[in-house]
Amino acid sequence: MQVQGQFNARAFLAEQMTRAQGLKLKRLSEEAYQPAQFARDLSFTEAARRIQVLEAEIELANSF
Repeated sequence: MQVQGQFNARAFLAEQMTRAQGLKLKRLSEEAYQPAQFARDLSFTEAARRIQVLEAEIELANSF
C-alpha cells in the first residue's frame, strides 16, 4: 500500500523505458534521421510505440 506523497520506486522503474529500449530507440532514431524521437525520460510504453513506428518507417524506406 502506498502512502500518499511517498515515492514508489518500484512503480517508477516499471514505468521507465529499459536500457535496451533506450539503446534501440537511439539507434533507430539516428538511422531514420529523426533524432528528436529519442528522449531519455520516456515511459516504457511510449518508447515501445516509438520503436514500432520507426521500425515500420525504416522497413518502408528499405522496400523501395
